[in-house]
Amino acid sequence: MNPHILAATTGRILRQLRHDRRTVALLIVVPTVLLTLVYFMYVDQPTPPGQPTVFDRVALIMLGFFPFIIMFLVTSIAMLRERTTGTLERLLTTPLAKLDLLFGYGIAFGLAGVVQATVASAVAYWVFDLTTAGSIGLVIMIAAVNAVLAVALGLFCSAFARTEFQAVQFMPVVVAPQLLLCGLFVPRGEMAGWLQAISDVLPLSYAVEALQEVGAHADPTGTMWRDVAIVAGATVAALVLAAATLRRRSG
Repeated sequence: MNPHILAATTGRILRQLRHDRRTVALLIVVPTVLLTLVYFMYVDQPTPPGQPTVFDRVALIMLGFFPFIIMFLVTSIAMLRERTTGTLERLLTTPLAKLDLLFGYGIAFGLAGVVQATVASAVAYWVFDLTTAGSIGLVIMIAAVNAVLAVALGLFCSAFARTEFQAVQFMPVVVAPQLLLCGLFVPRGEMAGWLQAISDVLPLSYAVEALQEVGAHADPTGTMWRDVAIVAGATVAALVLAAATLRRRSG
């Protein structure tokens, strides 16, 4: 990869994103609205003494899941538009390499994920009184890594879609199983063996575990760093696969 081309590509994507007000609203406003719904769903739920509230447990995981689902949707459609409008074909006639383009997307939307996670976390901690043993900075960091993972998966899946509708159809295939098996509804250790085996290969499971570590421990743990490394490794692998499958135009 060429650092100068990568920086220029990242800047181009950020400028496009800044001028797309609807996408900016989707990235910034929607997670806050959804978090508000979660708060009022669980605010009156009874909590055993000495245990985190239901809202604390669910909202902490949602802070990692919102960037995942939104970035997957936005990125898969954005890359599809690059192909269908011929922009990608024109870009690839320049010295721009596929990895420069895809890592540029990852960096640009990763920065957007940091903003998204910061706003949502600020609302969770200071408006809805979310309580965790670890720091808000670790929550934002994990959420941002999750956002980049979603970007990588969105770029990879967009290669197999010819229309925006087809791109959206990948959401229940890629996103829904990870939400159901990440440990939010049932602890992974209590799942049937075959479900736990599937959960063990889904990167969102490790992102959720990392957030749970932040919720339970004041200082970063080895498990948390291991989980973050696994998510980062899955992100790089997805970006490389996306580069290998990227087509210049939709067929």
